[in-house]
Amino acid sequence: RTDFESEIICVDDGSKDNSYKELLKLREKDSRFKIVKLSRNFGSHTAILAGFAHASGDCMTMVAADLQEPLEIIIEMYEKWKEGNKVVIAVRKDREDGFSQKVFSNTYYKLMQKYAISNMPDGGFDCFLIDKKVRDVLTRMSEKNSSIVGQVLWTGFEPAKIYYVRKKREIGESKWTLSKKIKLFVDSFMAFSYVPIRFISTLGIIISIFGFLSAVFLV
Repeated sequence: RTDFESEIICVDDGSKDNSYKELLKLREKDSRFKIVKLSRNFGSHTAILAGFAHASGDCMTMVAADLQEPLEIIIEMYEKWKEGNKVVIAVRKDREDGFSQKVFSNTYYKLMQKYAISNMPDGGFDCFLIDKKVRDVLTRMSEKNSSIVGQVLWTGFEPAKIYYVRKKREIGESKWTLSKKIKLFVDSFMAFSYVPIRFISTLGIIISIFGFLSAVFLV
């Protein structure tokens, strides 16, 4: 039992199966369900923000459809929010994913921590709970190609933390392809780090100097 009222906003991010029809059936059975259908697949970042934009509660969280995060963490994050925390993040202390997924995830978050967002926790996080004030900040941002977890930390609110073990995916196959992972990597560093710009600028200077010296030599 809980001491709060809740609504459940389901975002159909351009699915090509019967997900939308099944969601409509849920709404008929339970009025707490709200359904948001996007015109095409925009990616998790936009889908999450679309869900937050339609939320009417004092705080809100998100849960991916693969259910690899135990739902019990919602209550834990809510208790932290009641203590006055505007942002609560669920940090992965371990994960039951495959080796390659662990390597990519750990490398991504370590690089983010070192070069982009210093308060990114070890192991990173996907699930979080935010106050509606933080939601308002996120939805007003014009950045589309970015990382939602990076933006949550970028807002400047000191995050409270809880810890959990990410479960192994039991049903279906992940659509998190290599190309999408690379895009997330590039988008995240371009949005939150000066390193790519400094690298490009330095490379441009070196090429310019080399070109000038080559021209002098030819003359």
